[in-house]
Amino acid sequence: MGVGVEDKGFEVDGLVKKFGRTTAVDGVSLSAPRGQVLGLLGPNGAGKTTVVRVLATLLRPDAGEARVAGIDVRRDPGRVRRRIALSGQHTSVDDELSGRSNLVMIGRLLDLRREDARRRAGELLSRFGLDDAADRPVAAYSGGMRRRLDLAAALVGRPEVVFLDEPSVGLDPGKRDELWQMIRGLIRDGVTVLLTTQYLEEADALADEITVIDHGRVIASGTPAALKREVGGHTIVLRPADAADLGPAAAIVARVAGREPERSRRHELVVPVAGDAEFFEITAQLRGQGIEVSELAFRLPSLDEVFLSLTGAPAADTEDAAA
Repeated sequence: MGVGVEDKGFEVDGLVKKFGRTTAVDGVSLSAPRGQVLGLLGPNGAGKTTVVRVLATLLRPDAGEARVAGIDVRRDPGRVRRRIALSGQHTSVDDELSGRSNLVMIGRLLDLRREDARRRAGELLSRFGLDDAADRPVAAYSGGMRRRLDLAAALVGRPEVVFLDEPSVGLDPGKRDELWQMIRGLIRDGVTVLLTTQYLEEADALADEITVIDHGRVIASGTPAALKREVGGHTIVLRPADAADLGPAAAIVARVAGREPERSRRHELVVPVAGDAEFFEITAQLRGQGIEVSELAFRLPSLDEVFLSLTGAPAADTEDAAA
């Protein structure tokens, strides 16, 4: 798929997985080089979690190939498992143990010597801002702290590839931003990440490339910006500095764009346009009439609009209906 074995994070080629008469994944191909984030998007039941579980060696594919760091997941699942980590929608740490004990236990299960496991636990607790809570039972942790500990647990074995399946479910916006910073830290360390998410702003913020699947098939792939350009269309957002100028500004926008702009509660005018010519003409006419603006933006479609255009359904904040 265009990169050398040493540069491969993971790759899937013609993957097929069936559950009885239901084909959950039907010929999916995708890949990410080392040190990048691939965002895997799709409606509920599209097959995202199935792809993750195949790459994580939890399911055997019925056809096609899947490799992690150049290693075939069917032929050598043991070697694959030593190179990966999986963090799912629900934290997998033990509530009765402390954060430190959870990480030490995982290190021991990964055959680290006790002193090495404790050292690694200390490194990760510090990295994820859990020093003060390290020796408290996990049952006393907040949701954001538990999510940080779960991600730390996934990193005890220094994985080359991390699968994050809906990692932000249940987190408030502030905690979600903290998680994003941690994921960016993984990338700086050269870790490859496969991210499935229903929060499209998360994919927009983190993913180098995005693959969209629906009914088990890839329907689009590319960078976030490329997908937005593919859908087409732009939007002008305009807010006059003086609310009294809203009417004259709306008249200019309607005349140039050929349609009446929508008006928001924030005294914004929003109108879709075909390209940048309308933007420059509106700017010139506003200047000509001496109308000052506090906001004037020319935007590509949002990733939400791309998702809706490609799948015909809005993103939902729930897990896949199909495994």
